[in-house]
Amino acid sequence: MSTATEGYVSGLDYTYGYHVELNPQRIPLYFLNAGLASPTIHTACELGFGQGVSMNMHAAASTVEWYGTDFNSAQAAFAQEMALASGAAVRVYDESFADFCARTDLPDFDFIGLHGVWSWISDRNRTIVVDFLRRRLKVGGVTFISYNTPAGDAAMTPMQEILTRHAEALATPGESTADRIGRALDFAEALIGVAPKYAAAHPEVAQRLASLRQADRSYVAHEYFNRDWQPTSFSRMAEWLAPAKLEYACSANFFNTVDAWNLTPEQQGLLAGIPDATLRETVRDLMVNQRFRRDYWVRGARKLAVAEKLEGLLKQKIMLLKPRGAVAVKVTGERGTFVPDQSVCDPILDVLADHRPRTVAQIETALRDKGVTPSPLFVQVILSMLETGDVFPVQEEAVIRSARKQTDKLNAFLCERARHHPTVTALASPVIGAPLTEHHRVMMMFHLGFRQGRKQPADLVAFLAKTFGTAGMTLLDAEKPYLAPEANRLAVMQSATRFIEHVMPLLRALQVI
Repeated sequence: MSTATEGYVSGLDYTYGYHVELNPQRIPLYFLNAGLASPTIHTACELGFGQGVSMNMHAAASTVEWYGTDFNSAQAAFAQEMALASGAAVRVYDESFADFCARTDLPDFDFIGLHGVWSWISDRNRTIVVDFLRRRLKVGGVTFISYNTPAGDAAMTPMQEILTRHAEALATPGESTADRIGRALDFAEALIGVAPKYAAAHPEVAQRLASLRQADRSYVAHEYFNRDWQPTSFSRMAEWLAPAKLEYACSANFFNTVDAWNLTPEQQGLLAGIPDATLRETVRDLMVNQRFRRDYWVRGARKLAVAEKLEGLLKQKIMLLKPRGAVAVKVTGERGTFVPDQSVCDPILDVLADHRPRTVAQIETALRDKGVTPSPLFVQVILSMLETGDVFPVQEEAVIRSARKQTDKLNAFLCERARHHPTVTALASPVIGAPLTEHHRVMMMFHLGFRQGRKQPADLVAFLAKTFGTAGMTLLDAEKPYLAPEANRLAVMQSATRFIEHVMPLLRALQVI
């Protein structure tokens, strides 16, 4: 809401979320599934990194050298603090896209990622980004871009304009950004209340406004209160990226790629008759009312032979990220919720239950007597478990050894920080090159207590009570507040026991502790 930030909202920092699609470690499996070769990634860049959580997690948990910029200096300062804590190869800038992309001291990149920001920037900045991709992305390199699409978001465009204009034009002196947003939402609801024809034609807008009331105010600010808010169709995105020689590789959301989970037989038949890939994707977005796309693009797609694809899949190494009993793989598509074939899913999970890394070939060998073979269904189940966060690709031993010191330092910093700030509740694993995101604040404190020598549930509960009591904080367990450790000691003790018996073995396997 300031011209100094080129129309980008200021006054509320971005959320501290983690975005797995920005992790280069998952690209090979998605590319192999699409029949494409993927590059080895040594250098990576994130444009508009928010608080820098994803960038720092990926840098600390790997040997990839990361660069990134975000114009918000406070956010860049936190990203820099994380980088200094881990000692990883992260170069943090607080420059505009124009200034950062014009730098002459940057390397060429194997991977460049933009989460969400494409929809929130002007055409001038989009042109700058595309030129940066043209100049700085290596041949064979990959770009991840997530963006709003008109198929599911066009109806919200007039309302977003009203929200932004209200927050700018009717602000009072000294009013905070949060208060401006609150009053703009009040006005929008009043507008819907007088039954304009727009609301009757687009009833989903009222539902969206109601959901914004319940959403994190920082998210609402950055999602809907920028001057530039432009959903982009797939075909238009392809046109934008053409000067950078980028071709569509695949969706970064595997669930979106399985037609049976998302399209009726009639819709599948219509799509099958469209020979142009760009038109086909654009039409598909209309069929599923796509609001937000997450896509990988590649500069120079190299198609694999069928045998190459199978060989590549068999070499992929994965491990289970949850206790076996806590895994219930469910697939969510536009046509409902689906459960993968249990005759394939359960045996795979049984093999991985000890949390030891295994290649797909090793899993196949272990299941040969059960009649489970690396068929398309076999691969579909593994990719479904990757999408749900039940499994994840594993790095090479040399990379794990190199990253371990960095993740130890970063995790110590994050656990200590969790004493006072509940914002980052994830711990980095050098084994998978990614954070374990199933944590919450109580678990972070248990982790900190364990590192300090408290190995029994009762000791952890006492540590928790002292730590939180001293800081005057409320206990949180999966975002549900306890009154206090003493008032709900049984529930806290159960959490501590679960941590020792079920979480700790996994943390050790992931070399998080």
